Amino acid sequence: MIPIEPSILRSDMIRCALCQNAPCDAVCEKLKPADFLRSVWFQNEQCAAQRLPETNPCITCPAPCERACVRAGEVPIRDVVNRLYYQVKPECETPIPKDEDRLKCDLCGVPLENPFLLSSSVVASTYDMCARAFEAGWAGACFKTICTLDIHEASPRFSAISGSDGSIVGFKNIEQLSDHSVAENMAIFRRLKANYPTKFILASIMGQNEAEWGELARLCEENGADAIELNFSCPNMAEGGLGSDIGQVPELVERFTRAAKQACHIPVLAKLTPNVANMSPAAEAAKRGGADGLSAINTIKSIVGINPHTYVSAPAVRGQSAVGGYSGNAVKPIALRFVAELGQNPHLKGLHLSAMGGVETWKDALEFILLGGNSIQVTTAVMQYGYRIIDDLKAGLNLYLTEKGFSSVKEAVGLGLDSLSATTDVLERDTVIFPQFIRERCIGCGRCAISCADGGHQAIRLDENRRPVLNGKNCVGCHLCILVCPQRAIQPGKKRITRP
Repeated sequence: MIPIEPSILRSDMIRCALCQNAPCDAVCEKLKPADFLRSVWFQNEQCAAQRLPETNPCITCPAPCERACVRAGEVPIRDVVNRLYYQVKPECETPIPKDEDRLKCDLCGVPLENPFLLSSSVVASTYDMCARAFEAGWAGACFKTICTLDIHEASPRFSAISGSDGSIVGFKNIEQLSDHSVAENMAIFRRLKANYPTKFILASIMGQNEAEWGELARLCEENGADAIELNFSCPNMAEGGLGSDIGQVPELVERFTRAAKQACHIPVLAKLTPNVANMSPAAEAAKRGGADGLSAINTIKSIVGINPHTYVSAPAVRGQSAVGGYSGNAVKPIALRFVAELGQNPHLKGLHLSAMGGVETWKDALEFILLGGNSIQVTTAVMQYGYRIIDDLKAGLNLYLTEKGFSSVKEAVGLGLDSLSATTDVLERDTVIFPQFIRERCIGCGRCAISCADGGHQAIRLDENRRPVLNGKNCVGCHLCILVCPQRAIQPGKKRITRP
């Protein structure tokens, strides 16, 4: 049997809306399908399969869940559950761990229940929101940036680029900082720490001068914050020497980091901007200023969508728009690149690295950990799917660590750095890895042949049965065909040495 791939299983439920209080759950007496569907969506199939009852209730079930679905008849719930039973479960070799001890870590010596924090944004902007996140299982929250400015937000202030399934791929915001007063935010900190003493409060702050950076850091410490995050990177607060204007000038990063560090006794992290060619100069400046850690990345300056009728970019605010911050899964490759840069920099050794930028699944989080991330922050995925995603973030990562024999998530930090080069000059170029076609999956669409002909090296044709045939003389092993196949019916195959 060919093991089913997550991307194929997920594509079966592409129309699932991931409902709140899902109607499919309400009509199912033996199974709560919504939880299993959500785990599949977040690439946590092995945990989902192992949580199923021993006996499959779907064998004789008439599938009322599919009729009760808000998109009745469009989500093959029974088929997805059956595939979990018969294609995923047999491949599960490691039982679900009985506890979450492997996820325990720390942020600059302060214990964390797991590496997952809410990042500084609207998702962590009130007492109620943070409390619900803590109850859901998040280890802590980086509270929305505190300042002394009079904040008035625009409406609307969000826009997005969506994928074919309707989910958000890239997200733009023109959101600014906390619109609560400093006193109000300090009261929230005191209440959170009193009611959730084991949860981590990372206080994001932004000052207008050295005295203000120091004063805000001192107040946050006095009112219960476990650490400070210095917002040197908000792209929506760049005017007047704030936000990313600071993060682009190492001298300012060093000066304001020192001001905050001298005013408090708790760890201080500098949150750096990706709107630079290289992040290391600002990171090294933060270390010189006394920073205990770094956070990266913040959102990327962007323009999303120009209306062809009004000629205004989104979000449009009474006929005007502005450059804003881009986030979501689309920015993950860029975020990984910056996190790797920081992780490989020997001058930054010993600093905690709180990584973020497009994390939706436990696999996304793991990639940041392997490139040096000690903790993981999340916003856009929470905005789209809710705090409930923490269940699959924790369960998936915990199972992975168990499978690999790690006793702690800290053992995985940085394991991907040694194999990574900043340039392609070091790569071996004498071997061609041919594609291999999986006939059982192929539907004869010809996408591989089209792409190879028009974007590759004319090495694939379809035979009389509409099945791909490879011309090894032309194939250079670029693997474009593997990427474009909608059935994942092509995989790496045999190798050929091109030069002795």
